[in-house]
Amino acid sequence: MEAIEFAVRFDDGVGRGLRDADIVLVGVSRTSKTPLSIYLGYLGYKAANVPVVKGIKPPKELLDVDQLKIVGLTIDPNRLVEIRRARVRTMGGGARNRQDGELMEIYEELDQASKLHRRLRCPVIDISELSIEETAHRVLRVVEERRQEHTRA
Repeated sequence: MEAIEFAVRFDDGVGRGLRDADIVLVGVSRTSKTPLSIYLGYLGYKAANVPVVKGIKPPKELLDVDQLKIVGLTIDPNRLVEIRRARVRTMGGGARNRQDGELMEIYEELDQASKLHRRLRCPVIDISELSIEETAHRVLRVVEERRQEHTRA
């Protein structure tokens, strides 16, 4: 329960708990950061997540976090357009007829995220076709492998 509460408390870069997290997820909006953090909490891991928002610098604290616990999340641009449009529809938003503009903005967001992932030297998982459970297990495997490699070095 403590790990789930941690995930809620440090959702979307809120608060100063990144250093206390077991896992820090970094990705653009709609890459399942929040549900993934909560699921990891259910599994007993303290997970925090940080959104990558076009034109906004990440929190300074992210750059000071142990790199071994940071995992980037990415998604296929076309899949992200679908997800965001579906969300707008379910929230009562009108249809937007700017497909090319939307896609270009998404490419720019994903490019900004990719640059941040490289700067953080973190592994990146493409969540385009994965369930939350599959993504969580990949995240855990990657974090554990990195820790083992670091211990051996």
